[in-house]
Amino acid sequence: MASADDLKGLFTPVLTPFTKNLDTDTDSFVAFCKWLVSQGSGLAPFGTTSEANSLSVEEKLELLDRLIDAGIPANRIIPGNGACAFPDAVRMSVAAARHGCAATLMLPPFYYKGVSDDGLFRAYAEVIERVGSSDFRVCLYHIPQVSNVGLSVALIERLVARYPDTVVGLKDSSGDWDNTKAVIDAVPGFKVFPGAETFLLRGMRAGAAGCISATANINPAKIAELAANWRDDDADARQAELDSVRAAVVDYAPIPAMKAIIALATGKQELKHVRPPLMDMGDDAAIALRGVLSGLGIDLPGLADAMNA
Repeated sequence: MASADDLKGLFTPVLTPFTKNLDTDTDSFVAFCKWLVSQGSGLAPFGTTSEANSLSVEEKLELLDRLIDAGIPANRIIPGNGACAFPDAVRMSVAAARHGCAATLMLPPFYYKGVSDDGLFRAYAEVIERVGSSDFRVCLYHIPQVSNVGLSVALIERLVARYPDTVVGLKDSSGDWDNTKAVIDAVPGFKVFPGAETFLLRGMRAGAAGCISATANINPAKIAELAANWRDDDADARQAELDSVRAAVVDYAPIPAMKAIIALATGKQELKHVRPPLMDMGDDAAIALRGVLSGLGIDLPGLADAMNA
């Protein structure tokens, strides 16, 4: 059985492979997840980087089942369960609890804007109460620049006070270090994950649990290594290396860019596909980015063999 103690280190918000017809490519998804785990990362599928809001509930449930069937430890999986409709969030949450996942990564309902903390508390509480399982844990997901619905420190404190064994963590993708630090300070023992490796070392030194970062899809081993060995003398130098890789990727649209890099690395061009409204990265831009990343030491060891087995 998973516990809150499993929430530590690196979790990668996994890219979702699609076929040329834009169906989910379950075999490639499982193979890619196995490779990420082999690089020292846990998995956080069905978040922003996974194009989760372009996936149906049925697709996400099938992919989660396939990960478990493939033998990936459930205590290293934090599937996203965020949805505007709380019955959809409940369905994902029940599946995660049944499988014994470490937690679920839960966006607030994000369609209505200007909602109160009382309304957001009610939304989270409704899901938690309906799941009704001691095996269910929530890692809140704060990404206000995308969702336009933020999670205040006061709301987080209130949820933890009401559900201390269920609401156990936060992914803070706001990019605001002051907010991340405020949550770490306000809720001792809470599992706070900066949403970018940019804040990994600073976060670990302040009491964070690790990070959940999109660019771990192409740089998992080095991020996982720093998360595990952040007290080492060369930690600042390693952090600087991670920052250089992230800066190279965010110069582009990160999701199509990382998919294009993986397609080039594996020779499987269908892996570059994204669902609308996103657009595939052009070949010239992908080749240019691959050259930059190669110069930074990014070579995705073993990925081609894993994806072509």
